[in-house]
Amino acid sequence: MTGVLVTGGTGKTGSALTALLRGNGVPVRVAGRNPSAGDPDAVRFDWSDPATHPAALSGMDRVYLVPPVNAVNPLPLVGPFLDEAERLGVRRVVLLGSAIVLPNAPGALELAARVRAQPGWVVLRPSGFMQNFLRPHPLGERIRRHGEIRTASGAGRLGWIDTRDIAAAASALLIDPGAQLGDQRDYLLTGPKALSYQDAAALITARIGRPIRVLHVEPDELAAGYRAAGIPADFAAALAAVDAGLSTGRDDLVSTAVLDLTGRPPRPFDEFVQDHASEWADCAVPER
Repeated sequence: MTGVLVTGGTGKTGSALTALLRGNGVPVRVAGRNPSAGDPDAVRFDWSDPATHPAALSGMDRVYLVPPVNAVNPLPLVGPFLDEAERLGVRRVVLLGSAIVLPNAPGALELAARVRAQPGWVVLRPSGFMQNFLRPHPLGERIRRHGEIRTASGAGRLGWIDTRDIAAAASALLIDPGAQLGDQRDYLLTGPKALSYQDAAALITARIGRPIRVLHVEPDELAAGYRAAGIPADFAAALAAVDAGLSTGRDDLVSTAVLDLTGRPPRPFDEFVQDHASEWADCAVPER
């Protein structure tokens, strides 16, 4: 049997990718720590348990690789998995990397470099997820509970992308394992327009008719909020530093990669808001 192993198969991008691949008749094995009993092709997989890796990879010639979440340095956990994938002759790995570089985190860059070095393997580097504005992400929780966004980014902008477009880009690379990539080993994925948090809040406000306020906070306060949401301290600090770094304009980027890979442009933020307006319909009105 050949097919695609989808790690993070129940996550934001993995679940959408699984549906796309299966809709195109591609065999998919969904890997996760708690595999669905209702999916005969689901398999137990745990980054911290290398004994689960060979069975997940067995017979698969393609992999969608979502590194362990909330890990500043994923390489120690992912490296043995890649060793096994190479040993088994996996033809294509599509790594879900990131356009946003965490400070003091060379392991993520080393992981991307290792994937790019292998023939037929590819790195996707998406910008910030639009779905972060929804629960259970701390940003979405804050909007829902308090009607506000807290940020250290000032007026900095980001090319927010819908996770459905990330899945579509990955699908285009995984459906045909024999597709030639040329020299392309790395794709920056963004939405069609870079937006600040103020821009995003205004679009949500206009759609739901309830105000979403944007408050400036210092990075330390932002990191404390992430820690309170259950994010490990080192990763919380890194996320807060990234948020503050948006003010420099370094992540104000837009690419054509989604269009190039899928043949259609990425969804704009207002379409995302329209599709998910019910998620914010009864969010709290911020106190004055």
